Amino acid sequence: MNKQLLKLPTKKTNKNSKIRLNLLQKIVLLLAFMLLSFTVLPVMVVLGIGILPTITIMITDTKNINKITTIGCFNFSGVILSFCSIFGQFEQGVEFSIAANIFNIIIMLGAAGIGFIFYYILPDIFVFIYKSSAQHRLKTINSKLEKLANTWANIIPNDN
Repeated sequence: MNKQLLKLPTKKTNKNSKIRLNLLQKIVLLLAFMLLSFTVLPVMVVLGIGILPTITIMITDTKNINKITTIGCFNFSGVILSFCSIFGQFEQGVEFSIAANIFNIIIMLGAAGIGFIFYYILPDIFVFIYKSSAQHRLKTINSKLEKLANTWANIIPNDN
């Protein structure tokens, strides 16, 4: 009996497809950004200065999502620390004093630097740990094999 298999139609997706915004969506995003800029200017100024490393990575290396995510998350965590002082004293001109404070800049951009280091160094650290663990296991197995060979060499005679 020859049964024919039913082939279900599969949806083909393109892995390289990007999300494209049409003109209306771009205009809506621009208007939303302008509205946010006018209503919460201190937050937007600090956010604009603080997220520069992430924006740079997004522009220069668009295909490496892991790099953008790692550096972006660390960068945003550094910017969140500066937001605490904005929300603690919501006054006129506080955004420029926060943006001009060198310690806030070091915290915001240093967090992105830590994310950059994590992205490049952390995989090498794990490879080193796994290699050393594998070498230790190999030495243990070899020592057990030598003990077995010594034990069984006395029991089993050579045929030569």
